Amino acid sequence: MKRDPIDIRNWLRLSDRITTSGKLAPSDPARLAAIGVKRVINLALEDHPESLPDAHAAMKAAGLAYIHIPVPFDAPTDDHYREFASALEADDGPVHIHCIMNFRVSAFFYRYHVEACGMDEPAARALMEKVWSPHRTDHMEVPPWRAFVERTGQG
Repeated sequence: MKRDPIDIRNWLRLSDRITTSGKLAPSDPARLAAIGVKRVINLALEDHPESLPDAHAAMKAAGLAYIHIPVPFDAPTDDHYREFASALEADDGPVHIHCIMNFRVSAFFYRYHVEACGMDEPAARALMEKVWSPHRTDHMEVPPWRAFVERTGQG
């Protein structure tokens, strides 16, 4: 296996199949393909100043399938989460999920690990907190995200 591109913002490997990160640079789609990624799921808004320009074309050029689920940072919903879970489960090939900081992705995986995988809540929280916690005061605290993760098991 080739080396993970750990210099990508907030890179995290969750399993042999799943990697996550913050924003991607123009050279990153090819780097993801080189480590075996087949699909990319993007949770960031397309018009964010740090979004990869023309992400769909960049992924296509690298031979990657691309799914965009725009999640407003101030308004994550259970519908966004369900769309994420459906996209993640669409096939069992290697997938990379990203946003701008890996905050959205970390919170979504917290819920997914507890709800879909049956992971113990403390283990799921520890994975989320490798990147971010919407509960801790030393991280950027955003009330919609606190509510989003607290709905785990209810959505």
